[in-house]
Amino acid sequence: MEKSTTLNLRVNPTLKHDAESVLGRLGIPMSTAIDMFLNQIVLVGGIPFPVKLPNAPDSIDVSQMSEEQIHAKLQKGYESYKAGRTQNAAQAFEKFRENHT
Repeated sequence: MEKSTTLNLRVNPTLKHDAESVLGRLGIPMSTAIDMFLNQIVLVGGIPFPVKLPNAPDSIDVSQMSEEQIHAKLQKGYESYKAGRTQNAAQAFEKFRENHT
């Protein structure tokens, strides 16, 4: 099929970079991935994957907690912070990526 239409998108630059990195490892150009996505929309008659909120475990789902439970969790987190039992988020995510990519 000949390509004859240009599609201009605005996306988060970090998301674009991360997606290009994954697609590059797969050997798929971004334009081909977009074509694949659009073809799947046509084939299934909608978004080709479930679009829903993730199910949070009850232990962290604040909509399932009382105000007292929320305050207790916040207090526990604050006490961990004060005791030095925390990590820099950027470093923790970097370590996670190193171990899982």
